[in-house]
This record gives sequence, structure tokens and C-alpha cells, in this order.
Amino acid sequence: MHTVGTRILTVEDDERIRQAVILALVEEGWDVVEAATGEAALEAFNDSPADVVLIDIMLPGIDGFEVCRSIRRASDVPIIMVTARSDTHDVVAGLEAGADDYLIKPFAPKELSARIRAMLRRARSSDPGDLERIQVGELVISPDEGVVLKDGEELHLTKTEFKLLVELASQPGKVFSREVLLERVWGYDYFGDGRLVDVHVRRLRTKVESDPASPRYVVTSRGLGYKLQP
Repeated sequence: MHTVGTRILTVEDDERIRQAVILALVEEGWDVVEAATGEAALEAFNDSPADVVLIDIMLPGIDGFEVCRSIRRASDVPIIMVTARSDTHDVVAGLEAGADDYLIKPFAPKELSARIRAMLRRARSSDPGDLERIQVGELVISPDEGVVLKDGEELHLTKTEFKLLVELASQPGKVFSREVLLERVWGYDYFGDGRLVDVHVRRLRTKVESDPASPRYVVTSRGLGYKLQP
């Protein structure tokens, strides 16, 4: 998966950590663009869009959340938030801002590389399987075109949200556990963090549901997981 010209934008104000990350990424054969501030990161991204973006939450000036939101408004590039704290607030806030995943410092270079490879695999896997157009109520999902319509209007989902919806729609009515969704949507074959799934389901509901507080489509099966209600 070391495709020529794969570009990683890493946003980190700590020089020592930034250089260690750059070294690890260059060893993997990726091109790296670095930024020490949020402002520099947005400038760098506008100049030459990256294939994956790594954003540290604690930045001088514009913080990582705002950098993430700004990039997400313009692009559905895979974003990994990096945080020094594992507390739920930071993690969830990062995912709510539009990140696809997060890493907690200190992390091993191998783990970082594995996450990025999984992101690249997902971003580049254009094969939607054998799924044809799926209609559930007023939702029409076209996996091969990457399009979701609600009442004829196209919804703007991130790649992760779209992949999550397609996975649930592949077997309407079937309950998918968080572990299965982590494996199929994020491509993680190790035990990941269920918060990734929960926050993305919440984000998905704000887009596909008329009333996200009492969902009609993406339904929780308490203690078991999530399903798309046929």
C-alpha cells in the first residue's frame, strides 16, 4: 500500500514529537508535509491536499478541533486526531469535529503506520461489493456511486459515515456489534474502541434522521450494537 506520492500532513507543535513522527512516516515511504500551527496546517492543506491528515489537538492559535472542522468542510480526506489525554471528552470532541479516528500519545510508530495504512486502504477501496441500490423508507443508498438521497436530496456524508451506512444497509434488520463494525468499516482487525462507532452513528443520525433523538433508520439494539431498521 506504499503508493507513489502518498502525502501525509502532520500537524504538531512539539518539534521533538513532530520530527519523530516524520521519521516514522518517511521510513514507510510516504511524502510528509509538516505544520507546527493550525494556521500553517490550513495553508499547507489548501496548497496541496493530503491523502491522510494527522492533527494534534493542543495547538497554539487555532486548535486541532477547529483545524479538523475547517478541513472537513472542504474535504472528506481521512483525519486522525492525536491527543495527549485519553479522557472521553477530548476523544469524542475530536470525532464530533469530523475526525475518522484518534491516537493517544505516546504511541508507537508501528501503530501510527498501521492506522494510516488502514485509512489508505479504505479511502482507495472503490469496490462496493455486490450491493445494488438500496431503498429504506425515504433513503436511497447507491454504494457504487457513493451517493445517499433522502427525499430526493443528496446527503453529504464523510467516507466513514457512508461506509458505516452501507455496512448497516447490507443486511437491513440485522444487528451489527461494535466489534464487527470496527473491523468492517475501519479495517481494524484488533479490538478497537467502541467510541469510534458510537460517535459516527451519532453523526450519521444528524444527517439521515428527521429527529436524531428518536431515530427511525439507524437504531440501537441495547447492549448488542446497531441496525438499519427496514
